[in-house]
Amino acid sequence: MFGLEWSALLSTVAILAVCGLCGGFLAGLLGIGGGIIFVPVFYFVFTHVFGVSADVAMMLAAGTSLACMIPTSITAALAQYHRGNTDLDVIKTWAPGMILGVLVGSLISSFYGGEWLAVLFGVVMLLNSLNTFFRAKAKPSFSRLPGAMGQRLIGFFVAGFSVMLGIGGGTLTVPVLNACSVEPHKSVGTSSAVSLFVCIPGAILLFATGTTPENAPIFTVGYVSWLAVACVVPLSIFMAPWGVTIGKKVSPTTLKRIFAVALFCVSVRMLISALS
Repeated sequence: MFGLEWSALLSTVAILAVCGLCGGFLAGLLGIGGGIIFVPVFYFVFTHVFGVSADVAMMLAAGTSLACMIPTSITAALAQYHRGNTDLDVIKTWAPGMILGVLVGSLISSFYGGEWLAVLFGVVMLLNSLNTFFRAKAKPSFSRLPGAMGQRLIGFFVAGFSVMLGIGGGTLTVPVLNACSVEPHKSVGTSSAVSLFVCIPGAILLFATGTTPENAPIFTVGYVSWLAVACVVPLSIFMAPWGVTIGKKVSPTTLKRIFAVALFCVSVRMLISALS
């Protein structure tokens, strides 16, 4: 079925189901959209199960991850907003830069993407995890966020890199906001909203502009595998509110370290897979 033996099909569905549960929970807990879980799992499944070339597997993983994060991010963002954790002023200020960043990042990924994106994913996430873990109790580097133009530049780079890596935006937003003296739970809640600006237009662009890879799973269009989306999304939506509820009870320092450990494990696994 779908070009796989039944044993391979069942194990693949099980992997994607666990991926959806973990990604949704972390999206709610850490405000990261779930991409740090989705991208490495999809990369593994596309390359090892379906035999997709490593040169295009990362773009396919990124596009599919962004599509999966649309409903997850909406669920997490609404839950965070109702708990008063979203800074709407930051979202409004960042919005122009994020929209432009999504466009530039999507075009780079579609026309110049390749296996180097998998290495970039691992390196960026690894550095991010180490910085977050060892600075969990450190004082913020800045007393406040920069002016409007500086914030729009931040939004541009966060969105651009996030689309190329398929991570939604929260993974880079949380450390930036924490460094600028934004309270950790507020950082998590705001990053959930940032993910919406990345996921929705990013997934649409990669869906519309990408060329469907050879050996891609059935129901793949452009750089989005709708088969993977169907396996992951329902479970991730179910788990996102649970992550928000538990995250509200966790101390800021612990929340940072959970974020860092999850990021470190995923980045190391991704680097090993990409470099091998």
